[in-house]
Order: sequence, then structure tokens, then C-alpha cells
Amino acid sequence: MEYIHWTDDRPDLVSPIMILGFEGWNDAGDAASTATRHIRDRFGGEIFATIDPEEFYDFTSTRPDIRLDGASRAIEWPENSFAAVRTESGPDLIVMSGVEPQLKWRTYTEQIVAMAEDFDVEMVISLGALIADVTHSRPATVYSAAYDLELIERLDLEPSSYEGPTGIVGVTHEALRGSGLGSISLWGTVPSYVPHVTSPKAALSLVNRVGQLLDLAIPCTALEIGAAAYERQISELVSEDEETTEYVARLEDEYDKGMRPESSAELIEELEQFLRDSE
Repeated sequence: MEYIHWTDDRPDLVSPIMILGFEGWNDAGDAASTATRHIRDRFGGEIFATIDPEEFYDFTSTRPDIRLDGASRAIEWPENSFAAVRTESGPDLIVMSGVEPQLKWRTYTEQIVAMAEDFDVEMVISLGALIADVTHSRPATVYSAAYDLELIERLDLEPSSYEGPTGIVGVTHEALRGSGLGSISLWGTVPSYVPHVTSPKAALSLVNRVGQLLDLAIPCTALEIGAAAYERQISELVSEDEETTEYVARLEDEYDKGMRPESSAELIEELEQFLRDSE
């Protein structure tokens, strides 16, 4: 963990689950990063370590921000933080909230793997979000894939068979697999007709899916309120365009009839095409 900076004492965690979420191209509608922060903050997660950004970012591409606090000025660099989360009814968690780097991906993922090994992490769950042919007026579907045969059988998940360009999520899972650590990838879906609008609805579905996998009750009131407001606002926008209204109505009809475009096989195809088109 050459590039890890400890900001607090090493937390005492028992066989924690690690949850990862990265800002960047694998974060359509900011759903993955929103869900990750929600899980961390709702359980009062405390940041205990960060990854030094110096080696991993092109700062002309991912620029730091200047913040003012009264007369004081501070630069905020891209943050990749690890937070310790203790839940009353479920497992301990390590929640990593990060930003996809531009440089040295193998070295970057080595820091994550080393942290997981150091804490004897039981399983790693990554959160992502993609643009798909889904509607804003129905629950956002989450596609789940695993990279470990034992997890695939135990949790009744789909094995990952994707071939093609990948991002930091894919590279991290490969590094975890090479180290013998079991991992799961969750991808929420964001409507293709509003790809750049922050989607609390997709974030809500990701959080609920994590809760199901871990048998953990995660408070979601804020996300539920945000999802309801999101649906109302998008519905108003859609109603202003006849072509989009017809398109959304078709998606709603397919969903309601059970012929959902986000069925397992078709969603995998959506995910694969999204990854290719993002290059």
C-alpha cells in the first residue's frame, strides 16, 4: 500500500465487505457515486485512509478544485477514500468512494487489493451505472454479475462473459480475481433519453440491491424522496416532446407486459455496447 495515506487509526473490523464506487464514465447519472456515498453516510462511515492522487491523475483532465472557507483557501484533490462502516444488523463494511484515474491503473488497483487483503475482506461489491433503453417511470433495474464461481452459485448470479474495452471497474475486478478475492459487479440503468441527469432512482435501486445481497436494511428515505422528484421532473420534460412521449410509452408497455428490455441477456448486451461506445 505504497500510496495509501492513513488519516486515522486502523479501524477494528471483522471480515468486512468492501463496496466500491467510482466517478467517471462508469457512473451514468451519477448513480454509482451517489449510492456509494449514501451507504457510507447513512451508517456514519468514518474515513480512515485515502489514495494519494499524485501518481494517478492527469490534472489537466481531472482538475482539482479551490474551496474558500472564510478567508482561507484550500485545494481539493481527486479523492479516493476508504471509510469504516459498522452496522447493527449486518456485516462491517469498508466503503471506497473514488474517481476513475487516468494513469497507472495496475498500480492503483494494487492499492485496493492490498487494502482488501489487509482487512481480510470477505467479498467486494462494485457499483456502476450505464445508459440503457429503460424508462424513468419504472424502478431502475440492476444487472448483477460475479467473478467467482462460489459466489455465482451461492447468490444465484450471472457469470461475467464480457469481452471488449473496460474501465477501472473491470481492471479492479480482474486484480481482485487474480488475488483470490471474490467480487460482484452491480450496474444500475439510466434512461438513454436523459443520460446526463443525476438519477437518484438508479442510485436507490443500487442501494436496495446491496441491501438484498447483504441482508442489510439500509435507510433510503432521502433517495426515495429524490427518486420521486426525479420522476416528476423527467415526466414534465418528456411531455413536451411527442416523439419522446411515444418512445417512453413503448418502454413502459414493454416493462408492464414483462417483456423488459433490461432482461438478463439483453441487459448484458446493453452493458457490453455501452462499454464499447465509451472508448
